[in-house]
Amino acid sequence: MKKLLIVLSAAFVCCALQAQTKKTQIVCGVTDPYYPTNYKVDDIFIFDSLIEKITGDKDIDTKNYSELIPAIGKYFIGTPYVAHTLECEKEVLTINLRELDCTTFLENVVVISTLVKKSEANFETYLQRIAQFRYRKGEVDGYASRIHYFSDWIVTNEKRGFVKNITKKIGGEPYAKTINFMTQNREKYPRLKDEKTFEEIKKSEDNLNKHKHYYIPKSKVAEIEKNIHSGDLIAITCTTEGLDIAHVGLAVEKNGRIHFMHAPMSGEKVMISAEPLHDYLAKRKGNTGIMVARMIY
Repeated sequence: MKKLLIVLSAAFVCCALQAQTKKTQIVCGVTDPYYPTNYKVDDIFIFDSLIEKITGDKDIDTKNYSELIPAIGKYFIGTPYVAHTLECEKEVLTINLRELDCTTFLENVVVISTLVKKSEANFETYLQRIAQFRYRKGEVDGYASRIHYFSDWIVTNEKRGFVKNITKKIGGEPYAKTINFMTQNREKYPRLKDEKTFEEIKKSEDNLNKHKHYYIPKSKVAEIEKNIHSGDLIAITCTTEGLDIAHVGLAVEKNGRIHFMHAPMSGEKVMISAEPLHDYLAKRKGNTGIMVARMIY
């Protein structure tokens, strides 16, 4: 169980496969002057193909996020789940559209949705936007510069005006939990062997714990389901000590009910849950409820 949770919490770990000099790196024949990057030609091809399909919709300019996000998410259905796609020794902006975990699935769908909505759908802007969502200051500056807890991801991107945490508004209750899973399980995170990095992560945990968090208990999800829109971001809370969120995905309406689009556990592929979100949660003892955020950018 601990290994599984580490996989989930490690969804935010980036890696580098090549050295970086002067903050300019040539990867796959493309020079990126903004960030040290790691991606493959296949990732550019997948991105371009996806954009071509999406923008081929003549009504795309009139769609809001409740329509865009599920539509873009569905393009990734069938993509294999692979853990640790962002992990390596050096922190860089890693892109992997060939394999996804729950966080990179959500992150990529959200980012591509903003690009389409803002008519900025090119790979260079995509790289910049991923960094804006993934990193605390929107810049790659070591392991601790990345946002490692999804509740922190919500807090940070709400401050930037990208998302709105609607959990409290739609019936959320206080989520009284000290979030410190990483520093309390230091041995599980190789990058935390470095004392400076460890202290920076601890500081980010301390700052996160100053915020008052809310969640909707899973027993009440059916009751408030009418307030969840298709395209909302769903973060599943858990019983694990020190850990805020165990899994993330997207709300999608199906036959009048809210279902869960996500990249499930290892060995499976991106899918939409067969059952409504409430029933999906009820089957899983370690899940306690949800946080809900909505795109507003």
